[in-house]
Amino acid sequence: MIEEAKLLIEQRTALRPTMGVVLGSGLGAFAEELTDPAEIPYAEIPGWPLSTAVGHAGKLVVGKLGELQVAAMAGRAHLYEGYTPAQVTHGVRVLHAVGVRSLVFTNAAGGINTQLERGGLVLISDHINLQGSNPLVGPNDNSLGPRFPDMSEVYSRAYREIAKRVAVDLCIFLPEGVYAAMLGPSYETPAEIRYLRAIGADLVGMSTVAEAIVANHMGMKVLGISTVTNMAAGVLPQKIHHEEVLEAGEMVRDTLVRLLRALLPALAE
Repeated sequence: MIEEAKLLIEQRTALRPTMGVVLGSGLGAFAEELTDPAEIPYAEIPGWPLSTAVGHAGKLVVGKLGELQVAAMAGRAHLYEGYTPAQVTHGVRVLHAVGVRSLVFTNAAGGINTQLERGGLVLISDHINLQGSNPLVGPNDNSLGPRFPDMSEVYSRAYREIAKRVAVDLCIFLPEGVYAAMLGPSYETPAEIRYLRAIGADLVGMSTVAEAIVANHMGMKVLGISTVTNMAAGVLPQKIHHEEVLEAGEMVRDTLVRLLRALLPALAE
């Protein structure tokens, strides 16, 4: 299916992107910034799972950011939707096949670290996989990567340093944090959040980690950016609703777009 998906994308656009962006819940606005866009609904790409979560547009947009050729996934699939790890990471495999070698993952996350604020952006420095699965389970394709890939720097240190410099230039506060991935779709309990804080997590979400593992396996350079859309259960005396996740995505939309517009060309240098 990867080869068929690659061929379809290459038939739809003459652009050959080397940089990719995955846009999480309510964060799809960046795709609208690309010029000369070719928009391909996921339903038309062989093997590509549909996005059923609210706030995920469900299309691949290939276009230009200045002279940089970019592929933007506006929406993603999640394990909690019933997809397998292979399906959740299919888009990353396909982007690699079409020539993408650098990926920026964005997501909506709950804030565990009380120093974080709703509506802020956080660089992912590392992750904790608590989803109960790994997308590399099963036979290994040695042409893509090793059986036992090193995971000591999934999120490129060099890319993080560039992101910090760009953020300073734009006067955007961009701290670092550890992202914990849970299966979902239920939000975490206060006890689970206390546990996550105890093991070193600053943020919690339901995506990104499987994709980052696969990208790392194939030797792609990865950057992760979380939007703190809510404070996690027990941090504040209030219940959590998906509506506030989408509201926070709208709140931070312009800041994220401004950061990505400056950041992607800097990463490509």
